Amino acid sequence: MVEIRPVHTRKDLKQFIMLPFRLYKNVPNWVPPLIKDQFDFFNPEKNGYYDHSEVGLFLAWEDGRVVGRISAQTNTQHNIEHKDKVGFFGFFECEDNQQAADALLKTAMDWNRSKGMDTLRGPMNFSVNEECGMLVDGFDTPPYVMMTHHLPYYNNLMEGAGFHKAKDLLAYIYDVTALPEKIDKAAQYVIKRNHYVVKPLSRNKKQMAEDIRTIFHVYRKAWQYNWGAVPMTEGELNHLVKTLLPLVQPDLVLIAEAEGVPAGFMLALPNYNEVLKVMNGRINPITIIRAWLKSRRIHSARVITLGVIKEYQTKGIDLALLYHSFKNGIPLGIRKAELSWVLEDNEMMIREAELFNAKVYKTYRIYDKEIV
Repeated sequence: MVEIRPVHTRKDLKQFIMLPFRLYKNVPNWVPPLIKDQFDFFNPEKNGYYDHSEVGLFLAWEDGRVVGRISAQTNTQHNIEHKDKVGFFGFFECEDNQQAADALLKTAMDWNRSKGMDTLRGPMNFSVNEECGMLVDGFDTPPYVMMTHHLPYYNNLMEGAGFHKAKDLLAYIYDVTALPEKIDKAAQYVIKRNHYVVKPLSRNKKQMAEDIRTIFHVYRKAWQYNWGAVPMTEGELNHLVKTLLPLVQPDLVLIAEAEGVPAGFMLALPNYNEVLKVMNGRINPITIIRAWLKSRRIHSARVITLGVIKEYQTKGIDLALLYHSFKNGIPLGIRKAELSWVLEDNEMMIREAELFNAKVYKTYRIYDKEIV
């Protein structure tokens, strides 16, 4: 008999956080998150998401042990932006147990129904601005930084619970050392003709803060028309900056200016999942040494987001940004990169990826189910 219990205490939260460490114990491509970071993420005083929306965490118990987990959350920012009543779930992990999966998803649905929602969507941890999507194809390689890995039977659990695909998210892989010659020439032509200026994130702390604000401004304008896009609040931005800033390589964070005005940006990070893999979720003297040694030999990166303000979206700024990411990545030792995620119907970005000979190698899925 499966029983669903809410997370109330720190002990409950620890069981919630540690469940994946058991489920993925023998899965070589899973990358453990840092346990300390997980506790901080679920701390309302440290995560700006809690400032505007509600969150419920739940555990599934059977025969005296935890067999699954899920989060249920509202997203007031989403519903204001899109004028709908969508509730969300995330952090779904479960044994291959349809009864437990059904109970967890029903709990998330009932919780969101009580908040006035008419649709349940996910997984999102907690929002589209964080980790989202369930891996449904591409289990043979580990995920890149801020992407997820799941067990192959999860899709069956979702469909067994009556969920259907809302949207697929594509991850592209490409060789940074093999910039197509035609793209090299085209990008240089576009940059010169339009007098675009592409500059990296400043290393000066004061100017870096200004650059981050500029990126935030462009991000909000560039993504406002995308499916499911939700503007980050100041609190969420501060949390994200605090999390990402220690990982940032300034030459991989680019701002594009047209006629002296910021018109686009690109955020790429060295693939620190290579480091997290050797830390196994823990921070201690041994894992710190391992991480330091591994961090000196990171040869991959992830392009997390690329945004261009609407009036410049057909004028080659995205080409200029990707071109400079190739040029800047090679001296840093980057040999391979992931462009993710890309909406399955984002034809412009798909064409751009294909121009750079990038190939889809992973697919993530967002699910919907009507709340009745």
